[in-house]
Amino acid sequence: MTSSTPRRTVLAAALAAAGTAATAASAVAAVPERAADGPPAAAAADPASAAGAGRGHAPVPGLVDNRFWSSYTDWRCGSAAGTKAVAGRRTGLVLATPAGRTDYTDPHTGRTSAWEYASWTSPVHTPTVPATEVVASWNAHTPPGTWLQVELSGTYTDATATPWYVLGRWASGDGDIRRTSVDDQTDGRSTVWTDTFAIDDAASGLRLASYRLRLTLYRAPGSGRTPTVWRLGAMASDIPDRFTVPASVPGLAHELTVPRYSQNTHVGQYPEYDNGGEAWCSPTSSQMIVEYWGRRPSAEELAWVNPAFADPQVCHAARFTFDHQYEGCGNWPFNAAYAATYPDMNAVVTRLRSLTELESLIRAGIPAITSQSFRAEELTGAGYGTSGHLMTVIGFTTAGDVIANDPASPNNEAVRRVYQRREWENIWLRTKRYDANGKVRGGTGGVCYIYWPARPTPRQRRALQSLGLA
Repeated sequence: MTSSTPRRTVLAAALAAAGTAATAASAVAAVPERAADGPPAAAAADPASAAGAGRGHAPVPGLVDNRFWSSYTDWRCGSAAGTKAVAGRRTGLVLATPAGRTDYTDPHTGRTSAWEYASWTSPVHTPTVPATEVVASWNAHTPPGTWLQVELSGTYTDATATPWYVLGRWASGDGDIRRTSVDDQTDGRSTVWTDTFAIDDAASGLRLASYRLRLTLYRAPGSGRTPTVWRLGAMASDIPDRFTVPASVPGLAHELTVPRYSQNTHVGQYPEYDNGGEAWCSPTSSQMIVEYWGRRPSAEELAWVNPAFADPQVCHAARFTFDHQYEGCGNWPFNAAYAATYPDMNAVVTRLRSLTELESLIRAGIPAITSQSFRAEELTGAGYGTSGHLMTVIGFTTAGDVIANDPASPNNEAVRRVYQRREWENIWLRTKRYDANGKVRGGTGGVCYIYWPARPTPRQRRALQSLGLA
């Protein structure tokens, strides 16, 4: 859970004030909340959700499109201005010859510095689904004295163009610039809400028909250093409004052994990072998966953490996922980018369309971090309600119930939870819900983080390929 300002709620309120109730409801569904809030009111069923019922609740095609550039051919197909593709053990894109020089004033430090830069722009990608939302992901190494920026520009279904939107200014460290999203980006038809491009009024029928991503690499003038980017891409989606989803049929009984960490062990620690551990569900979940894959920060990297604190790697994850504009650790792409700073790791933000797809990942040995919001009575055994929370799905029981490492637990020993399948899949996959006051709020519609090694097993590769991720 996170205590940061619920930007999804802010969006909903703005649209409700500006337009009709139908428009507002649609936009709320398209842009789910992130921050924690409270309890309860009664939920209603969405009549449209009956469509697509059936064994395994097979995913409906055309709801989610993943496109990632990572191969030597991919990097060569883009438009380069001073960047080049480098082959090797892991193909990447680097700054070869600066295309220019610029000054950047960091809004969070007030410091102005000069930087050399070069850029790469992807080919135009037309997703299989004209999209209401796009979320980018990138995997990179940024040595001291370097950083990167990711932008998106697209064409709407009415053939007009969006501006170039900044989706993130990022460095793995925080000594040169402060890692940040950029607020107040809109053209009156679409808006960037921290890390998510969203159509303002999905009910209007307007969609994003195609897009390009632009990657700009920066370094201190004359340093010769460069970021190395291994993967860049985005998830585009158009998830229909729904309060409920069809019930799925269990297809797997299997549990992965994933480290267990409680965010609540860190309550009050490092309040400069989103008020401390009570808000660290996202980095705590990320750290669990990083360590599942056998990676972790070194003793040298953890030297800044108070030695009296248990599980210092969770504090480390919070610091290095923190978004200084959002003032929280819940920026989705920043968490994926953090995971990918570890050796030979891939990480993306995407949406899954069903528990069946999640089962296929678990079957292949790949856990997933899922985002959901719910009232306390909607998830039996949780003991809390939230407008935005991340947890790690590690398996399924013989009855098909979800086994999750839930960081919102009092201690590490209590982290493993079993949640009822029907309740869990609904709170994760829906796009609409009712809050304690009976108001319509957003749900994430199946958002998750997926992290995996650069050299997956054949079985893992097949599972990832089925989702358009490898």
